[in-house]
Amino acid sequence: MDTFLAKAFCQEGGGYLKRANPDHLRDIFDKYASKEKNGEKFMTAEDFVIKYLGLFGPENYNAHSVGLLAGIVDTSKDGLISYPEFQAFEGLLCFPDALYKTAFQLFDTNGNGMVSFQEFVEVMSKTDLHQRIPFDMDSPFVQLYFGRDKKRTVSYSEFSQFLHDFHEEYAIEGFRRADKEGSGFISVLDFQYIMTNIKSHLLTKQVQSHLIEAAQGSQSGRRVSFPYFIAFNSLLNNMELAKRIYLNVTNGHRAQEVSKEEFMHSAQAMSQMTPLEVDILFQLCDVLHQTGRIVYNDLNAIAPEQYYKQITTRLAEIRAISNPEDRGIFIQILESVYRFTLGSIAGAVGATAVYPIDLVKTRMQNQRTGSFIGELMYRNSFDCFKKVIRHEGVFGLYRGLVPQLMGVAPEKAIKLTVNDFVRDKFYDKNGNISPLGEIISGGTAGASQVIFTNPLEIVKIRLQVAGEIAGGAKVRAWEVVKELGLFGLYKGAKACLLRDIPFSAIYFPTYAHTKAKFADENGYNSPISLLVSGAIAGVPAAGLVTPADVIKTRLQVVARTGQTTYNGVLDATRKIYAEEGFRAFWKGAIARVCRSSPQFGVTLLTYEILQRLLYIDFGGTRPAGSELKVTALGGEASKTRNPDHVGGYSVSIPVFSGIETKFGLCLPKFSVQRVA
Repeated sequence: MDTFLAKAFCQEGGGYLKRANPDHLRDIFDKYASKEKNGEKFMTAEDFVIKYLGLFGPENYNAHSVGLLAGIVDTSKDGLISYPEFQAFEGLLCFPDALYKTAFQLFDTNGNGMVSFQEFVEVMSKTDLHQRIPFDMDSPFVQLYFGRDKKRTVSYSEFSQFLHDFHEEYAIEGFRRADKEGSGFISVLDFQYIMTNIKSHLLTKQVQSHLIEAAQGSQSGRRVSFPYFIAFNSLLNNMELAKRIYLNVTNGHRAQEVSKEEFMHSAQAMSQMTPLEVDILFQLCDVLHQTGRIVYNDLNAIAPEQYYKQITTRLAEIRAISNPEDRGIFIQILESVYRFTLGSIAGAVGATAVYPIDLVKTRMQNQRTGSFIGELMYRNSFDCFKKVIRHEGVFGLYRGLVPQLMGVAPEKAIKLTVNDFVRDKFYDKNGNISPLGEIISGGTAGASQVIFTNPLEIVKIRLQVAGEIAGGAKVRAWEVVKELGLFGLYKGAKACLLRDIPFSAIYFPTYAHTKAKFADENGYNSPISLLVSGAIAGVPAAGLVTPADVIKTRLQVVARTGQTTYNGVLDATRKIYAEEGFRAFWKGAIARVCRSSPQFGVTLLTYEILQRLLYIDFGGTRPAGSELKVTALGGEASKTRNPDHVGGYSVSIPVFSGIETKFGLCLPKFSVQRVA
């Protein structure tokens, strides 16, 4: 958490964020600076905190809080922020310890580079937390840092450690105050009060609403012991560790259910997470979801990624509905239309990329070795490729491309759309899908595409093999369609089903699991990992269904004089085996794998990238690994939307929010506290 955004940006000048252009930063400063003194512009506290950062509303704001926050940047402590100070703080925000540096400068009210006890008390006494539960400033903990006489000053590195430990000490003091009898126990209601007041920044709404239930389930009666209290807080502070332990058990898979025994074994092997902390974790997950096992989403419900930097650039970002529960039939139809459109584009891109390989594959599969036609036209796939270019030119490699594109767009689109649609129906409440659900989804997608695939394939194949006859009449797609008629376009449909159903049933589950394996530690898939995952998944899918593809090709091609004719799938299977042997069923397997593997890699890459670039949220599931989320600090509301927050200031909102969310140092926002 402390080195947030470290992986999102290139290192520059010792920092991690790319520094803003000085000229641009100067223009931004001048835009917000309202004070002029001796011909030089300055920002007031209100200019910086309210107008530029937008941390407080323009009305009824707490002037003391605004002044304290502006004092972080105002190192000269003259009440005004100069451009050099504004620029210097932008540079500070570029460093990985910007959160601690910012918190230190908040307490260093006189700007001498050290924090005294008086400065600490001055800031701490103004926080909401101290107003609710005053901290004992004479406690042994404070004396250890500032000395018994409170005259010792603390440097930045020492103060960072102090801040880290201070909040834990605050919680312990809260326990001591509640344990009036010194029994080592407090009531469940006192436990809830301490957690919601002192540790509220660590509690999600779900956890906060189930605190009493979780404590009662783990503790006997209506009392909470001190060890339980410490373990509960330690667990909340170390949820990122818990996530790493979970991912270690599942080898990076985020949907796999993990038992307490499996988690405990991994916890003891790689960390010092105690059995009590593990017990509390599973009790808390069971209270929230009542499954007895945990998945990554359970951990995320307890400690979500609090702020994310969206690295993937989006050309459009539209939210079709505000709440997933508002998804109706119309929205689901719109989502399918959206996926169908993107799938059409992706299919066309993928088909064009590998079409020459497809043409070679078709000609190799149509080559008869058991007929009376004489010598083989092609010795191998490479020989076929050379002869097509020699006799038909480079464009000969693209014979039949136009009807292919006309058909492949809806074909790939319906396959991708149906697979996504059916998968959505198999997801459980934790976002998991069973292997059987994946296979059924893929098989259904394969079956649905045949309505487009078969007419496309038969026209394409006849155009592809037409060039084999030297001097033959040029064959056009429309002529083939007229000759075949509507029912003729579905010749070989059974073989097409035999090929496409198992292909998709193998391909889509393999792709999903391969993609998960290639995802980084944040669960993100880079474009390269998408391409490689798609290509790898295409190898077994394309290779294993080659016999069905050979049979389909033989049924759909017009047999020439002397060549064997076939009357259906079984007849073709029997005759091919009798005349050419078992190996004939694997003709063109290499070319088919070489075509299908990269084609689906390119298609799935294009499909997922388009969904990232043209993002429309219909409230349904998104492709796994589609967002690069970089863990940092703050909440969803802390993401900056001000285009003037450039360079280091692009993370100014989460850094300022982090002072609250990590250290619990909430300053009052209003001059008069509002009544809820």
